[in-house]
Formats: sequence, structure tokens, C-alpha cells
Amino acid sequence: MCSKRIILFSLSAGLCFFIACSKDPLIPFDLGEKELKPVLPETPYSYGTDTLPSNFSSPPLSFINSIQNPITSAGATLGRVLFYDKKLSVNNTISCGSCHVQSKGFSDPNQFSVGFEGAITNRNSMAIINTRYSFRYFWDQRATYLEEQVLMPIENHIEMGMNLADLPSKLQLADYYPTLFENAFGSTEITIEKISIALSQFAHSLTSYRSKYDIGLQNGFVDYSSLESDGKTLFFSGTVNCNHCHTTENFYDTQAVNNGLDSIYADNGRGIITGDSADIAQFKVPTLRNIEMTAPYMHDGRFSTLDQVVEHYNSGIQQHPNLDDRLTTNGMTGGPPKQYFLTTYEKASLVAFLKTLTDQTFLTDVRFSDPFR
Repeated sequence: MCSKRIILFSLSAGLCFFIACSKDPLIPFDLGEKELKPVLPETPYSYGTDTLPSNFSSPPLSFINSIQNPITSAGATLGRVLFYDKKLSVNNTISCGSCHVQSKGFSDPNQFSVGFEGAITNRNSMAIINTRYSFRYFWDQRATYLEEQVLMPIENHIEMGMNLADLPSKLQLADYYPTLFENAFGSTEITIEKISIALSQFAHSLTSYRSKYDIGLQNGFVDYSSLESDGKTLFFSGTVNCNHCHTTENFYDTQAVNNGLDSIYADNGRGIITGDSADIAQFKVPTLRNIEMTAPYMHDGRFSTLDQVVEHYNSGIQQHPNLDDRLTTNGMTGGPPKQYFLTTYEKASLVAFLKTLTDQTFLTDVRFSDPFR
């Protein structure tokens, strides 16, 4: 952990040096509106202490969890405040929570997110769910660890536009931060490294594990309808191979793949980051947990419904040199696209099963809600 924090400190120091020449003005808090402050319980909420069902304790989920930034209640409480605080943007108009809405599985219901000056992003905002069981973040996987990822939107010229070098001194002026930082780190000093660690702890605490599917694993799926049960069988069957990409109990993959959205892509995804032709038009496989609530879908938000997503895999997969081998008829990358010829009932059953991954408790958990009043 010590070595990791040294790396994070070096990363943060380098970022601060790089942007120190920024000429963006530092906007004061008061924009003519009442300044909101966080309302927190006298007894802090408990984070990272949930008793998870047994399906979350098997590899690789248990392994990935063991190497992440450990969650503390004080650290996650600070992270929650930082996550929802618009002071993290240069003009105090955008917070992390602006584009990651709890009721929408911490995703953005808009196709593209609106930044601090009204400009829009070029990709759909990914859901923040069960991140402590993952790594390689963003659609193009440009951040390996969450501690790196949480700083990037803050300084992004479209999203929040903040000069990281100015952020600690800006937050120091808010009367609620010194105590929160002292509770989390034993000191009132505010640094980029501490901001990164606290935001990551809060994001890692956003664990979804109480869906109808999770309950079904414990009771033999006695509450499933015939449609949901048939969809579950189809999902895990070798017929459509859904679980070959959306793996583990988190229904995701740490890899980036090409899923045949287009034959020619306007956005080359991971290929932009690596410069490797084999990575062109590859995007991270997102979790399917709470997928019912996280529309629109795909990196560009092109699909507004789950029915459209299922139909894409049924009949709409496009030829591409990097098309994933699990979606080709010959099992080779870039091979002829599969068509599954699913019946109307089969498609409906898959959608019904996907909806059983919705965790209503997670979507309304007060520990994860906006504390600013």
C-alpha cells in the first residue's frame, strides 16, 4: 500500500506541475446563490463493512478486492462529500454526481454529459458500480486504477475544468473540509493524493449485491417468473454466450473488446490510447448490474432500450477486423459476424432476466446520496 501511495503522490505531483501554467481563473464560491453545505449524520455511516453474499467471495472478485484501496468509513464519508461538491469544478457548477446519478446506477441518463461550460462529452458516462472488483477504467481503459481515474474528470477541459494545483487551496476555504480530512487522514492538510484516495474509497463503497438475482442464488430462484428463468438459462447457455463477455458475479470484464457496433468507427476507443491497430474500436465491457437503470447504452449511448441492445447482438453485429472472436461464426477475431435468430420470446426473456439484476436498495441507499442541502 505504501508503494502504491508513493506512486499516487508522484502522479499527483506531476499533474500539478503540468497544469501549473494554466490560466483558467479560480471562481469564488459565491455565484449569487446560497452556498450549500453537506448535512452529515452525527454518527458516521458505515462504509465497506457490508456482509456480502457468498457469490462475491469467489475469485476473481475476491482477489481484485484484496489489492484495492481499503475502505474506511471516515475516508468514504469525505469521498462522498467530494463526489457531490460542485467546488471541484472551476466555476462551481458541476460535481462528479452531476454525471453519475444514484437513481440511474451512478450513470448519466443523457446520451452525453454536459460539462462546466455547457459543452458535451463525446462518450456516454459509465455507471459506477462495484468498482472495487475492477480495474482499467473509462471506456478506453486509459486509467489502470480508480485512484488515477477520479482525478481525470476534475481536470478535463470539458467536464470540470479545474486546475488540480489550485484545488487543495480552494477546498481549504470551505469550513467543513478541515475536519473531514482530519477524520480521514489524521491531519487537516488537503492534498491531491488525499482527494484521490477519499474519492476512490467512496466509489469503491458503491457495492450492488441485493438484486433479485442475488436473492435467487440463495433461495433457488423461487421468485423468478417463467420468463425470467428462461432468460437466465439462455444468458448462461452456450447458445448466445452472454456470460462469456459479461463474466463473474459482477457481469463484466476487465478487457476491452469490439462488439460489432459499426464496420467503420468514428471513435477508435482503446486504439486511441495504445496506438495499436489491434485495439482500434475496442471498448471496456461494462457491468450489467442495474443495467435496467443505466440507459442509454454503449460507449456512444446509441441504444435507448434493452430491447435494442439485445436486437443488436441478435441480428446487428457488424463486420470489423477487430470483432471479438466470441461474436464470429468461425471463432476467430475479425471473422464473419454471428446472427442468433432468436425468437420474440427468447429476446423478451433475456431482457426480463437482465432486469432482475436491478438492486433497488443500492439505488436509494442514503449512504450514497447527495449530502448537500
